[in-house]
Amino acid sequence: MKNYLLGIDIGTSSIKATAIDGQARTVAAASAGYHLREDQPGWRQIDTGSMWNGIFGALSNLGQKIDLSQVGAIGLSCLCPGLAAFDSTGAVLVDPIIYSDQRSAAEAKEISQKVDSQTLFALAANLPMPGAMSATSMLWIKHHLPTLYLRTFCFGHINTLLAVELTGNFAIDRSNASYTLLFDTAGTLTWSQELCRQIGIPLDKLPPILSSAEPVGPLRRGPVTALGLTPGIPVIIGGGDTACAALACGVVRDGDVCESIGTTDVLTVCTSRPVFRREFINRCHVADGTWIYQGAMSHIGSSLSWCRDVLCPDLCQGMDTDPFDVLTDRAGRLSCPGANGVVFLPYMMGERSPVWDPKARGVFFGLSLNSTRDDLVRAVLESSGYGLRQMMALAQEITGHKITAFSAIGGGSRSDIWGQIKADITGADIAALQVKDMAPVGAALLAGVGSGVFSDVFDAASRVRREVRTTFFSRPGEEAYDRRFHTYLQLYPSLKSLY
Repeated sequence: MKNYLLGIDIGTSSIKATAIDGQARTVAAASAGYHLREDQPGWRQIDTGSMWNGIFGALSNLGQKIDLSQVGAIGLSCLCPGLAAFDSTGAVLVDPIIYSDQRSAAEAKEISQKVDSQTLFALAANLPMPGAMSATSMLWIKHHLPTLYLRTFCFGHINTLLAVELTGNFAIDRSNASYTLLFDTAGTLTWSQELCRQIGIPLDKLPPILSSAEPVGPLRRGPVTALGLTPGIPVIIGGGDTACAALACGVVRDGDVCESIGTTDVLTVCTSRPVFRREFINRCHVADGTWIYQGAMSHIGSSLSWCRDVLCPDLCQGMDTDPFDVLTDRAGRLSCPGANGVVFLPYMMGERSPVWDPKARGVFFGLSLNSTRDDLVRAVLESSGYGLRQMMALAQEITGHKITAFSAIGGGSRSDIWGQIKADITGADIAALQVKDMAPVGAALLAGVGSGVFSDVFDAASRVRREVRTTFFSRPGEEAYDRRFHTYLQLYPSLKSLY
């Protein structure tokens, strides 16, 4: 074998490339930014050209740290869903429409009218929401871009796009297919002829389904091989980013739990039984024979970015400190548990788990003349703790396992103040891992399984050394959190009709 395994992860705001060795030790990592398109209000798409520039940039940076010719296999990870349309040559006809895109609200309603909700959930394990389940985006293309729809040879997600460019072959994995509403998630693990027929998307417009550790093909000559990667090495289809990150965190067996916080905040719970609840996003895991419940709060990190840009643009001017460190430090020092009575509902552009409402919007509740912007920032931080506590309770009802501890990754996990707030609200101990970007590590592990370096995903996951940066031990008994959590739970049901 060669020396390295490469994982490429397409996130919401950046692209990450990580190389590991045959013992699953991280050798080098690099990243690059890219652009999202927002051509109209509520539309969010990946700019495919910018994405490829970001991939080339990340790989070029990685090539300054390791010899890319020593990479033996490539694994793929991607935000999910990101729905793209391709012609028969693999050219992209429609740039990937991502999970927060709102344009297909009418199509989501159409699916609800066409397919009985019990039938849909029994097969797909999920329910319609614009953007967040990619069949809605497929229907939107069918209705609004009929010429491009007729030219569409295949729909796929972002790992389909990467697979086509790198190997010339179309494919998708089960963790991505679970987010289409066209996949039999709990049963046959194949495209559902019944759902395709009822929703109105031909089965022959969908790509072959592979296991996440399965090769999609050999790397063909092209721009990435010009950077030093060897033509012919296997490209592994990989999976959704949170599923790949969960693999790297060791969340592969019944009851394992982790949190990933970046633009979104996702609680991931592994299960060996396909028994689902509608409040969660439910999907196949990248570890065959397991599934994961995902409580995905779509706009936690982006709400904090909104605070930075709108509420606090003056605080970090002329300072070298990370603005998020400034915000969280002030919230910890100048506000108090319970945020001085302010509760934030983080549904800034609709929400997935647990309400599944694209029309929901953010709310600051409990404002008074005594409220400060530090209270508002702290309320945003506390909202992720309340959301986690809500979804932990739901997960515990299904699994029967009490969640007393979990690991945390992602950019938000490096904040000590935020970590302690969440531990105190949830009553669980939270181990913040040293390596915050685990999705590309998970993709690299899948590359190792698919190329024979590791015997299976469980072997791969067991080899990862997960260094804990710090552990936040819960300090129960903060009455203000219990009161505000009760308010948090009542806010959305009270406001739903107003949205």
